[in-house]
Parts: sequence; structure tokens; C-alpha cells
Amino acid sequence: MLETCRPTAVRPSLARLAAACLSLAAVFGVLAPAAPAGAEEVDLELVLAVDVSFSMDEDEQRLQRLGYVEAIRSAEVLAAIRDGIHGRIAIAYMEWAGAAEQRVVVDWQVISDAESAAAFTAKLGQQPIRRVFRTSISEALSVATDLIAENGYEGIRKVIDVSGDGPNNQGRIVTTARDRAIAAGITINGLPLMLKRSANSYFDLPNLDEYYTTCVIGGSGAFVVPVRDIEAFGEAVRRKLVLEIAGGPPERGVIVPAQLTTTVDPFCTIGERIWRNRIGDN
Repeated sequence: MLETCRPTAVRPSLARLAAACLSLAAVFGVLAPAAPAGAEEVDLELVLAVDVSFSMDEDEQRLQRLGYVEAIRSAEVLAAIRDGIHGRIAIAYMEWAGAAEQRVVVDWQVISDAESAAAFTAKLGQQPIRRVFRTSISEALSVATDLIAENGYEGIRKVIDVSGDGPNNQGRIVTTARDRAIAAGITINGLPLMLKRSANSYFDLPNLDEYYTTCVIGGSGAFVVPVRDIEAFGEAVRRKLVLEIAGGPPERGVIVPAQLTTTVDPFCTIGERIWRNRIGDN
């Protein structure tokens, strides 16, 4: 089953108004400085940070990849892009697993219409499926934050869309990377994959959506879209992208204020503790 937000809650006129207000605020220095000289202005800078750890089998990973391809090319997503102030977004697709395993599969590209969306997804579809050990959401967020800082675009909004099927178990504490991204003006949205596994799976976290809510997502209007059936993944991605591109608040979802934490919730180190209990300190 799919639990998600309704994209119909975001009316185009409201999205345009919200984006216009943000753009004007940026001009007057209320929210952010003016775009750097030479930077291309877009409505959204978006990093799709996709988990490719071994906990997902190859069939599931192929369905995940196909879900992104179909969502990016969908009429709903293209309509949301066209309705923006600039009518274009900048997007990059990154795969991640362990602390040293982050790979930009498709580098930054502007999408403004069906042709540019097809070009992006063609590059994505040509890439081989990878499966890598461990889960480092923190390092994925850190690399994604740097990708946004160095990309040569200036978006009205900046978003990291992170998917994964387990808690952080390697690298820095996840809240440290989350707070760094928030401080840079980035919103982190989550797509926790809560797929049915064996009851004896070593690293499953039954309440992964709560973990993402408490420890991973953050920033203005942040939300999670739990996916409990891989067959529903494509629909989840499509609806989530529409919300992120339109820039409106979800009808249902988790909103996390854009503020930094001073203490680490013990729940946010549960992945590291599970790993130590099962495997050891290596």
C-alpha cells in the first residue's frame, strides 16, 4: 500500500504565487542573497538521492529505477515544471549506499519540457544497476548538499529527495548532515521504503517512517512519503515530485520546522546500534 500526499492540494495559481513571493523576497535580501553572477536561475534545484544498498534485490532496484524514469517523464511532473516562475528545474540523480559509496549517475541537467525530460531519463536508463553494502544516509546528504552548493544554478528552492529502506549505520551521525543541509537553506524530503521482508531480517526497522520523520527530513515544508509495496513506488515518486516542484505544502504529511538541533535523539543512532549488536564495531 502507498501512503502519500495528494498533489491536487497544490493548485497552480497558489504555487505561482508562493514562488513569486519567494523570488521577490530573494531580490530584497529577505530570504537569500541574489543569484551568483553567471548562475542560471531555475525554480528548483533537486537532488534525487537513491539508496542502492544490498537490502534491495535487483528486481526491486529495477522497479525503483523505472519509477523515477516514468515519474520524471509524466504529464503531471512536466505540467508542474511548466507552471513555475522560470518554467524549468535543475535536477541530478545520485545513488548511495555506504559511507564511501556515493555516485552521481546523471549529473545536473535542466528539465523544462518533454524533450529535456526524455534526454535526462535516457541517460538514467542506460546506467547499470548497482548494489553496494551498508547504509549511510548521512554521507548521502552531505554529498547532495555539496552538489547543490557547487552546481552553477540558482533555484528559488533547493531540495534533497532521499529514498532508502533502512536507518543510517555508517558514517557521521545522520542529524549532523541533516542540520548542515538545513543551514544551507535546503529542504530534505524522505521516501522511506517499508517493504515486506523476512521477520528475521537483521537490519529492518519496522517504524522507518518515524525514523525518517525524526532524524532525516527537515527544512521548510519537509515531508515523508512511506512506500510499503515496491509496485507502488512509481506513483509515490510521481506525486512526491509534483509536490516538490510546485512548492506547495502537502495536504497530509509531516512538516518539520527549519531549525537545528542541539542534542541527538537516541532514536537517530538506532541503525548504528543495530549494526554493532549484529556485526560488531568494524
